[in-house]
Amino acid sequence: MALDGAWTHGQTVVNDVRLHYVAAGEEDDPLVVLLHGFPEFWYSWREQLPALADAGYRVVAPDMRGYNRSEKPPGVGSYRTAELVGDVVGLIDRFGDSSSARIVGHDWGGLVAWETAIRYPEVVDQLAVLNAPHPAAYRRELRRNSDQWRRSWYAVSFQLPLVPEALLGARDCAGVGRLLRETANPGTFDEDDLRRYREAASRPGALTAALNYYRAALRGNLRREIREWLGFGGRSAVVDAPTLLIWGERDPALVVELTEGLDGWVPDLRVERLPEATHWVQNDRPDDVTERLLAFFGE
Repeated sequence: MALDGAWTHGQTVVNDVRLHYVAAGEEDDPLVVLLHGFPEFWYSWREQLPALADAGYRVVAPDMRGYNRSEKPPGVGSYRTAELVGDVVGLIDRFGDSSSARIVGHDWGGLVAWETAIRYPEVVDQLAVLNAPHPAAYRRELRRNSDQWRRSWYAVSFQLPLVPEALLGARDCAGVGRLLRETANPGTFDEDDLRRYREAASRPGALTAALNYYRAALRGNLRREIREWLGFGGRSAVVDAPTLLIWGERDPALVVELTEGLDGWVPDLRVERLPEATHWVQNDRPDDVTERLLAFFGE
């Protein structure tokens, strides 16, 4: 392992994939797993890592499969939800002193966190999700809310082969930096932050792997919709774990209605909305997010 300030870097193999991770805190402390979103990497948790460790937690923030220094298995199928969830379960088994952990996820990491709690409730002690919709609520809003359809155009465009890679990857992933800069509050990401994100996305195969999350998800959702239309029903989407949903209300991609009407799926839920925060909520308002996470975990 290499030491980098308040944390260490390492690599491990779980679920047949090699993942790079950053860890902080004592090995026998309660485990917290931090899952980043698109187009980020472990660095998106740089403010929360030392704070959670100082509060007495063992914190592990992986580069999710395909991102930055983690392995990039080929093919869209390698990024199916089942595989992403399997990575999280493997990390909990690898780093936890028990068979469960607290899970925090943002954006795509939040979607994977939701699905982990739904599919493997026994491994999730507490769940915290930042600007990522519960999957059933997202389908609900797509069906009834034209504004959410309009905001989701980018996910549809990502289904095209090669074109998104060309647009985002040109000039050393300038499009990635532009996406972060133009959708966050002014000053959220400085030039060093943007350089780091561009470098991570520029690693061979990283951009295609990140886009394959969207491609695999759409194919899986279409299959689910067809099964439900044919009358085969669907699996339960209930989350048993105590859950905190933190939501930056200035999110250009997700409507705030996604935070409403969740009781049937998430019985033990607290929603914390941050009116001045954007989609990049733990970067826009790092102290507010950390404070809420610590209060929630301390209950």
